[in-house]
Amino acid sequence: MELIQNTPDISAYLAACAAIDHGHPLVRSTAATLAADAPDAYAYARAAFTFVRDAIPHSADADDPRVTWRASDVLALRTGICYAKAHALAALLRAGGIPAALCYQKLDTVHGLVALRLPGAHRWARQDPRGNKPGVDAQFRLDREQLAYPVRTECNELDYPVLFAEPHPVVLQCLREAVDRSHLWQTLPIDL
Repeated sequence: MELIQNTPDISAYLAACAAIDHGHPLVRSTAATLAADAPDAYAYARAAFTFVRDAIPHSADADDPRVTWRASDVLALRTGICYAKAHALAALLRAGGIPAALCYQKLDTVHGLVALRLPGAHRWARQDPRGNKPGVDAQFRLDREQLAYPVRTECNELDYPVLFAEPHPVVLQCLREAVDRSHLWQTLPIDL
């Protein structure tokens, strides 16, 4: 699948916004900690991915009722669904100078991912920081994708090819309006 930038200007994928607040002190300090042991951009991107995937539980897996949407809140509260975890990973990548986009899959509901573009790379690579559990084994890979959920076309699932510099408005609205996770589950978008 060919991934398509929503905006041609690569600097848009390094910019901050309300959800990807990579100028926040907690995002910056987390990025600095991860960068301390990373000799290059690849190692930093892998460390950021692993941190978000493993150190921040998916709120459904942890049965956490809190809803987060801003990257700094995801890092502070250590919880989030796929969209929020994608916002946190995008913020950490951008804090490290790595262009990061938000992208989505249509499964039973819309699922959030991140695409990154390492220095010198000629293509984007999608990553899924959702968090692993039995039956889910997302890995940081550049040679091929290893996402949490492979798309099943026979079930009308699909990969959206568009790379967004900011969260899709439908996704952001459902996160911001949710009172708690049970309310969020009732309002998750099923399509973009």
